[in-house]
Amino acid sequence: MPFMGKAQTVTLDYYFNHEVHKNAAGQEERFHYIWEEKDLNGYSNWGDAFVKEGAKLKSLDAAPTTANLKGTDIYIIVDPDTKKESPNPNYIMPKDVEQIEQYVKAGGVLVMMANDSANVELPHFNTLAAKFGMHFSDELHNHVLGNKIESGTMMVEGNPFFKTAKKIYMKDVCSIDLSGPATAILKNEGVAIIATAKYGKGTVLAIADPWLYNEYTNGHLPADGHYDNDKAINDVTQWLLKQVKK
Repeated sequence: MPFMGKAQTVTLDYYFNHEVHKNAAGQEERFHYIWEEKDLNGYSNWGDAFVKEGAKLKSLDAAPTTANLKGTDIYIIVDPDTKKESPNPNYIMPKDVEQIEQYVKAGGVLVMMANDSANVELPHFNTLAAKFGMHFSDELHNHVLGNKIESGTMMVEGNPFFKTAKKIYMKDVCSIDLSGPATAILKNEGVAIIATAKYGKGTVLAIADPWLYNEYTNGHLPADGHYDNDKAINDVTQWLLKQVKK
C-alpha cells in the first residue's frame, strides 16, 4: 500500500509557466508541462508517479506566496516563459523570490527545472536559483543532432539519487554552476546537470531540463537504447518525497 507520500501535497506552478494554444476545436487551452496533459508535452506520467506513492496533486495559477503555498510539501517550477512562449510572461520578481525563499526556509521542498537557454527565461529564474547557490548557465550540453540520441545518454548506475535507473536520456540542456550550499547530484562531462541544496529546514532540487515530461518517460524512446527514464521518474519522485519534513 502506498505509504511514503501519504497526504503529501505536490504543487506544480502554472503561473511562471503559462503557455496556451488553440486546440482542434479552435478553443484556447493551457499546454506544456502540466499535470492534466497526457500527450508527449505533459506531466501526467510524473503526476501518476506521485499519486502512486500516496501524494496529492495541485497546481498554482497565481504568484506564489507563503499563504498560498501553505499545505504544499513540494513546489515545482518548470521552464518559466519567455516572450516567445507567452506575449505577457510572468517573470520571477524579487517579491516572488522572497516568498519562495521563506517557503523553503520553513521546510518546503522546491524543484527548479530549467531548459536550454533558447527555450527558458533564465535571467529572472536565476535570481531565485542564486538564493541557493545555483546558476543556470547559457551553455548547451547533451546536444542531439537528428537521431544521434547517444549524445543525450548518461550512465547513472551506482548514483545514490537513482535507486533503480542505470541509463537515462536527457537532451539539449543547460548546466548548473554551484556555490555555497549547492552540490552536484549528477554531472556529465564535468558540468552539473542535477544539483541540490539544503536551505534552512528545506531542500532545493535543480534540474537543467524539464526532462520528466511524457515524451521521455512513456516508452517513446527507442527500445534498443535500453533507457531507464521510466524508472528514473520513480527514483526522482521517491527522493523528493523523502525530503519532506514529517
